[in-house]
Amino acid sequence: MAKDFQSQTVVDGYDQHIRKLIPGYELVHLQIQAILKTHLPEHAQVLIVGCGTGYELSYLLAQHPTWSFTAVDPSLTMIEKAQQLLSETHRDLTRVHFVHGDTTTALQASAQFDAALAILVAHFIPLEAKPFFFADILRCLKTQAILLSYDLMSSSDDTELKVLQTLCQSNGLTVIQSEKMIERLQQDFYLVSVSQMRELLTKVGFNEVRTYSQLLNYYGFFAQK
Repeated sequence: MAKDFQSQTVVDGYDQHIRKLIPGYELVHLQIQAILKTHLPEHAQVLIVGCGTGYELSYLLAQHPTWSFTAVDPSLTMIEKAQQLLSETHRDLTRVHFVHGDTTTALQASAQFDAALAILVAHFIPLEAKPFFFADILRCLKTQAILLSYDLMSSSDDTELKVLQTLCQSNGLTVIQSEKMIERLQQDFYLVSVSQMRELLTKVGFNEVRTYSQLLNYYGFFAQK
């Protein structure tokens, strides 16, 4: 499931493959768009942590011509892919600032963003680093600003993983691909439970934490500063 995001081959196939790995991928982004549109001001500053190939950036740029974005990713290959996508679909890229790095090195300023997105990112962050990851994001948010995350949570038993595997096969994964997905969950992911995630965000300093989405063990969290 986790891949080498520096690999050009992996990055080029990411957008197609992720829709097989993540059930309801398009619906998740529709929910995110609805939440942002409801909560954000007309001239919003949005932080995208783990911008990937630029999918979020592309649709948000198109629908919100007065918003500005800072897009952070530790993979230069991903950033270059996002830049290529946006150059093909958007004329004006002056509203996007790309930053190569992680939250520790890339997020230096404080209290400048109205919202932050960390979609399918935090489950790759080692357990001991998760508090620092979310603290870095919180520091960059204005008062009352929001964080939206979406990640895989830990399973209580093997049956939940088998259900996920079956659903991903129905979504287009081959049996071999789905088996490798389960293997990589043990190797490359650092999962917490829903209650641990809620506790983590609260301890970091978010005042309101709730879920906005669930599909099997994938959960979306809404947190407000």
